[in-house]
Amino acid sequence: MAQLHGGQIVARALAKEGVQFVFTLCGGHIMSIYDGCIDEGIRVIDVRHEQTAAHAADGWGRITGQPGVALVTAGPGLTDAVTGVATAHRAKAPMVIIGGQAPRAYQDMGGLQDMNHVELMRPITKWSVAVPDSRRLGEYVSTAFRIATTNVPGPVFLEMPLDFLFDNVDEDRVISPTKYRTEAGLAGDPAYIDQAFEVIRNAERPVCLVGSQYWWSRRRAAYLPFLETFGMPTFVNGMARGSIPPGHPYGMSMARKDALRKADCVLIFGTPLDFRIGYGRSTHIAEDAKIIQVDLEGGEIGRNRAIEVGIIGDTGLVMEQLTQAAKTSGYQKNLHKAWTDDIRRIDVEKRAAHDPEMTSNASPVNPVRACAEIDAVLNEDSIVIGDGGDFVGTAANVLRIHKPGHWLDAGPLGTLGAGPGFAMAAKLAKPKSDVIIVYGDGSFGLNGFEFEAMARQKINVVGVIGNDAAWQQIKRGQVQLYGADRAIACSLDFTRYDQVGEALGCHGEYVEKPEEVRPALQRALKANKPAIVNIKIGASEFRKDAISV
Repeated sequence: MAQLHGGQIVARALAKEGVQFVFTLCGGHIMSIYDGCIDEGIRVIDVRHEQTAAHAADGWGRITGQPGVALVTAGPGLTDAVTGVATAHRAKAPMVIIGGQAPRAYQDMGGLQDMNHVELMRPITKWSVAVPDSRRLGEYVSTAFRIATTNVPGPVFLEMPLDFLFDNVDEDRVISPTKYRTEAGLAGDPAYIDQAFEVIRNAERPVCLVGSQYWWSRRRAAYLPFLETFGMPTFVNGMARGSIPPGHPYGMSMARKDALRKADCVLIFGTPLDFRIGYGRSTHIAEDAKIIQVDLEGGEIGRNRAIEVGIIGDTGLVMEQLTQAAKTSGYQKNLHKAWTDDIRRIDVEKRAAHDPEMTSNASPVNPVRACAEIDAVLNEDSIVIGDGGDFVGTAANVLRIHKPGHWLDAGPLGTLGAGPGFAMAAKLAKPKSDVIIVYGDGSFGLNGFEFEAMARQKINVVGVIGNDAAWQQIKRGQVQLYGADRAIACSLDFTRYDQVGEALGCHGEYVEKPEEVRPALQRALKANKPAIVNIKIGASEFRKDAISV
């Protein structure tokens, strides 16, 4: 009778889930899984730091909607990955991280890299567990995928002891579940759908916010009909960026503060009332506005702000239900056309106010002009990764993203260094798309060595660094609060990161003049290797009042 070693059992279970790539930094505890991956045709992508392996698994989940997989060795291999897992946990992104462990037979005897991984990972995962038996390795992989994708997505951690992974098991004794999960969505309670529709119908100044749960919905097609039916100003964040085509009459970006402060009704789909929206307080949302909050997680509804109607449900399904309610009642979106037109006018005026900076000929390059040049080389299939603070904050407002899932940033944990992992996953998932990391010069320093891994494995992405020789997002606040002479620990040098890239086997470009930016970007995109475009940038008024606390 044929036997399988533990690594083969794990790889078979991963292949059954459709896994094409796993992300890892090599370790002795997990090398049997690599051997199994060879048999199953799963490509092993290796990185230079386990944080990147976790970010890549997270990025794969965000790009494809299916959990990415990171394999890390025990002890420091897992602790290095913690930041990446925590980033996915806060952003509610699905991933499976598998970590090694000292042999179970030697538990509590002081094995190499032995530590309590399960308790370490429990606060930042949906499920953290040690596999109890080699025969059940595949079963636990199947369960991990089910938990990672059910209701609110998130990361799952599996600890696999060394002896289980190297153990040989008769093939007929391996536990391999079938028909063990569903992709069914969660519809809203009909009574609460009716209540929400009545609030909308009686509103004069409705506003809609759409967040990342839109991207995880099985009914994303309900979104644009919903917008057309209700015709209200709509703003997006997180993984919903790109969900409204540029130029859409109801999709806006620059006038969000104005709209929320004047609204009498705010629909919030799948995004928390956290710091990004001022915790829902009256400083950001009108005090008398009626809140309709839709979320897959019931515990999120009503957090930080009193609500009028709370609906536990899938964003797309609830949009579909509200659209049907509107059609049944003969709802007329023109009743608030003047309101929508007014917010659109503010949105256009605010964008136009930045035109002088977008066309500035200053040298070093104005950050807004640099972002306008990046925008000029994007196409409908381009994927943009935001990895940094101040320069990325500018890019998030200037760049026009054409499709959902084509803008990735770390999300509410505010992690730096996620860019290379996200970009590697994005390029592997969508090899025909241009993948661009928009960097601050500070964030490049965290995982910049991953460009060696990308060059070696021919994963061709372009890193664009806005280099102002500072941790500018923090420096600005220090200067405003304490004065320029007391702004410490936030200054850098105008380092030639392009030359670092060249030393790692990549194409490098250095730019100091605005007219040089676009040609440099175009050459980088056609270099047939990973590339770094290092842009020396100057000052801008665009984010003058932004303080990160």
